[in-house]
Amino acid sequence: MTSRSTLRQAARHGGFTLLELIVVIVITGIIAGMIAIFVTRPVTAYFDTARRAELTENADTASRRIARDLRTALPNSVRVVASAGATYLEFIPTIGGGRYRQYPMASGSGNALDFSAADTAFGVLGPVPVYAAGDSIVIFNLGAGSVSDAYVGNNRALLSSANASATAFSSDTAAHVMTFGAIQFPAPSPLARFQVVQRPVTYACAPNAVTPAAGYLYRYTGYAFSAGQPAPPAVVPQIQLGNVAECDFDYDETAAISGVHTRTGTATLRLRLEQQGESVRLVHQMHVVNAP
Repeated sequence: MTSRSTLRQAARHGGFTLLELIVVIVITGIIAGMIAIFVTRPVTAYFDTARRAELTENADTASRRIARDLRTALPNSVRVVASAGATYLEFIPTIGGGRYRQYPMASGSGNALDFSAADTAFGVLGPVPVYAAGDSIVIFNLGAGSVSDAYVGNNRALLSSANASATAFSSDTAAHVMTFGAIQFPAPSPLARFQVVQRPVTYACAPNAVTPAAGYLYRYTGYAFSAGQPAPPAVVPQIQLGNVAECDFDYDETAAISGVHTRTGTATLRLRLEQQGESVRLVHQMHVVNAP
């Protein structure tokens, strides 16, 4: 009886044999390998899709910001230059505009803008834009090679007055006068329009096809006006986009009319982003209004 009881207890408390352990390990390895085959590809595909989606979102966001900025561009101020493997798109941003008084009132009063001599002020007709001292005023910009080129400064003056009210309205009884440094504007606007502008803005494509992680899209602001396009401007840029493998700007001026530089223009951004083997390409065309 004792020997039978001992055998039963040994059977109950006995472990696995080495052979059984090896068989279990082999079967577990086979099952794990089969699971890995079916799981690895979906997981890899998920991360690849997420990476492509991120690159697409980044490219779309950057292109939309450039398009939004270009909608504020002073007519005939967009210009593009390539230098040292980078492409630079520059424009002058407007922050407002309005109409200047062309002629005095019947009584002889009213501050009309004089184009026959240097002037320092004019009255505004209608809504008054928000502006600050230090901003600039531009009239009838025709662009490079003309007598009215805001980059050169022959139709641009620094404002000394200011208006902080977004609801200000100038009338004969309550006229708003804008004052600026003495200048003789070369030509009047056919519609008596003026634009209030700030310092130029430049977007720079600096791609790197070999090492996309070292390629960038930059934005430069706060630098001075220059007759020649700086490439690059002498300020520290803001990084707008990384992983830029290919990038360039192109600007096409169309519908040229005698006496006016162009009526419309099209700025094109060609962009390819690449990260860890994933790549997305974007071509974005942006309409530019050039009627001064």
